[in-house]
Amino acid sequence: MSRSIVNSRRRISAVGIAADHGGYKLKEFLVGMLLTLELEVFDFGDFQLDRNDDYPDFVVPLARAVADGVVGRGIAICGSGVGASVVANKVAGVRACLIHEMFSAHQGVEDDELNVMCLGGLVVGPALAWELVQTFLGASFSGEERHLRRLVKVDRLEEVAGLSRSMEDSISNAR
Repeated sequence: MSRSIVNSRRRISAVGIAADHGGYKLKEFLVGMLLTLELEVFDFGDFQLDRNDDYPDFVVPLARAVADGVVGRGIAICGSGVGASVVANKVAGVRACLIHEMFSAHQGVEDDELNVMCLGGLVVGPALAWELVQTFLGASFSGEERHLRRLVKVDRLEEVAGLSRSMEDSISNAR
């Protein structure tokens, strides 16, 4: 039996997590803690400490799983959290943010429907990281009209970017 965290738009019963070498130890700690919540945890790697790994190799599959609804929320970790945030936000449907303090951990979900939290494994210790994760997972999108209006504008940007990428691919293939 899994325990679901209720979100105003969907039930969260599965969480994804990914990290490169800079976040590997923190990821391993958080996986263990997430399992105590009886959530289904999808670990996108890395599965060993490899100083030559690259965060996009783990964060992009996580971000796609969030965008596709395979997991309700994601946690991406690299050394600072910045690279994980940059790459996760390249996936349409993902709203990722670097979180290192409690207010943004809930406010990002409540106002901006944040669905991927990025952490710096070399910046945040395990106790604070766990508090941030619990806050992030426990928060719900408010659904207020002003927030919905802003998210529609963000969605439009993703649509335009998608069209631009398609056109760039067509041009590249034509050469």
